[in-house]
Amino acid sequence: MTAKALSAPPRLVQAGTTYSINLIRDEARQLVDGGLVSRQQPIYVLCKYIPAREWVCVEYELEKCDYLLRDRIGDLIGAEQWDND
Repeated sequence: MTAKALSAPPRLVQAGTTYSINLIRDEARQLVDGGLVSRQQPIYVLCKYIPAREWVCVEYELEKCDYLLRDRIGDLIGAEQWDND
């Protein structure tokens, strides 16, 4: 039996990116749509997908916009839009 090596989570944003609340929302929406995170998880789980040195900037932007890291991702990205079948 061989142990499977754990791979790092995919990084959606390149280092050196300037973070706006809209960019953070878009990244969170992509992660939800891709099934990597759920709308019910706290915002702080996004730190797995954003480079560590950039996370401080993300936290600052979230704080500026009155979001707490314990708030749900669903609160950040807002209501989903559904197309009629």
